[in-house]
Amino acid sequence: MTPGSNIPLSAARVTVDVAAPVRLDVSGLLLTADGKVRSDDDFIFYNQPSGPGVTYRSGGGTAPDAITVDTSAVPPGIEKIVVTASPDAAGQTFQGIEPTATIRNADDSSVLATFTPPQLGTETALVIVEIYLRGGQWKARAVGQGYANGLAGIATDFGVTVEEPAAPAQPAAPAQPVAPPPAPPQPPVAQPAPPVSAPAAPATPATPPPPAPGAGKINLDKGRVSLQKNQTVSLVKGGRPLLSQVRMGLGWEPAYRGKDIDLDASVIAYGPQRNHIDSCYFGKLQIVGGAIRHSGDNLTGEGGGDDEVITVDLGRLPQEVTGLVFTVNSFSGQKFTEVAKAYCRLLDGMTGEELVRFDLTSAEAQTGVMMAKLIRQFSGEWEMTAMGDFVKSRTVRGMVKPAAQAL
Repeated sequence: MTPGSNIPLSAARVTVDVAAPVRLDVSGLLLTADGKVRSDDDFIFYNQPSGPGVTYRSGGGTAPDAITVDTSAVPPGIEKIVVTASPDAAGQTFQGIEPTATIRNADDSSVLATFTPPQLGTETALVIVEIYLRGGQWKARAVGQGYANGLAGIATDFGVTVEEPAAPAQPAAPAQPVAPPPAPPQPPVAQPAPPVSAPAAPATPATPPPPAPGAGKINLDKGRVSLQKNQTVSLVKGGRPLLSQVRMGLGWEPAYRGKDIDLDASVIAYGPQRNHIDSCYFGKLQIVGGAIRHSGDNLTGEGGGDDEVITVDLGRLPQEVTGLVFTVNSFSGQKFTEVAKAYCRLLDGMTGEELVRFDLTSAEAQTGVMMAKLIRQFSGEWEMTAMGDFVKSRTVRGMVKPAAQAL
């Protein structure tokens, strides 16, 4: 598609995913005939991932974020859904990193159209495409309208309340970018109305509540969480992302009494494109400037408690680190069918309180297992997902590729 061109939609449900060489924040706004949202509830983004007929899906930093529109479920009075994007890094422009929007049939993933806005420069946010109703027919139009004052400028333009006053958005050029937020980076997004917005209630400027959980996702507000395989917990407690030091303890016991088993726990750090940054294991006890540290090798698995511990200072992790995968390998070649009670658990590094636990309830005759992964979200919080996926590898080096694919 070219700017301004449109196509009729041949599917009632369409997904617009937006890809770029860098991580993006993607959002959708439901607009009435006057080009405005009805309320802040019509702003769909990572912290408010669903609305009437419109949903947001995070790519987790390894795949494009996406907005799905079910035209049959869009409420009366909504005539347009605009899909926007802005770079995750504060103040970064789109110059040289032009995004591509792919419009797909949401039911079979077939591609209906693609659009790459040309000749971008100082824009820090874009309206990329819009799904709109005209003469009873839903269509898609390529837009490519840029803003130099970030996502807050777009939100203001369409009537969403933002946290700080902002002048009406101007097309890119003389306008100044919105001041960058504190680390970890978080887009200067609009603040939807309670209960999703940053203040828990209008009269109380208290800590923001956790994001609306996705399927199978919970947070730490109710205390320790026991995860099942593939279940995710958001590391948010009391409405605040957990940004302090955490410890990942990994433990195991021999399946047969009197038989030692030497397993090695490791963590692999990745960037936003699933690129391998470094691995921390018994042969390299510190990586990324000491923000990740390993306790050292346990040669037997005997004794109670954690056999090996990896400490991660979430607040000190470089912004380039967006994913961590915790693995266990059997260098001596023993299979996990010879291991009993393998588990991993996440603890508060300051208090020692156990936050999350995942017990490996079944084993395969392999020499490696991916136990869990931590993924940094656009909001700055981290999410932990239990994995329990077995791999044929006796060393962490052989885990790098399968762990990247699992992010």
